[in-house]
Amino acid sequence: MGKDSVGVTAGTSTPDKSIEEVVQYLQKLDNQHKGTVSEQREGLPGMKFSCRNLVIRTDKGPQFIDITDGVASLARESAIRSGFAIVFTRHTTAAIRINENEPLLLRDMEEFLKKVAPSHMYYNHNDFSRRTANMSDGEEPNGHSHCQQLLLGASEAIPIVDGRLLLGQWQRLFLVELDRGREREVVVQLVGE
Repeated sequence: MGKDSVGVTAGTSTPDKSIEEVVQYLQKLDNQHKGTVSEQREGLPGMKFSCRNLVIRTDKGPQFIDITDGVASLARESAIRSGFAIVFTRHTTAAIRINENEPLLLRDMEEFLKKVAPSHMYYNHNDFSRRTANMSDGEEPNGHSHCQQLLLGASEAIPIVDGRLLLGQWQRLFLVELDRGREREVVVQLVGE
């Protein structure tokens, strides 16, 4: 396991936990976990919970960056044999998607996104003379990026079986940059036994 992850397992699996107990536990975990994303917690008997980050530098938008090997490595380090990985981007102008890593297809998908929500169209979000909410230093017009992300989504859930991500033959996991090159954070939540 990596230095940011500590393996913790308590007891054996108990299949007769009530739904209320599970919900209460998950709410407790959520409250404890606020503000930290790099530790593994003790939980339901036999269950492991690990939350890790991948930091990825992108070059441009749209851009498909294959993160499968990084997520698979975190899954192996977690020692979870059976469970799932939730892969989530903490950005509103980036997405997480599963698709095939074939260079011509990636180019097709980039072009598709440009056609669905072109950067040259008018977006209210880009009208800085009217917009007053959620402004930051160096703000750039990126309404198209938000619209593209709306279609793609922020996360994927992948089963873990025998300690490995259960992906199909051609399936790969991508961080999709939709705005401009920058550092992006991907959260990988691993849950299982």
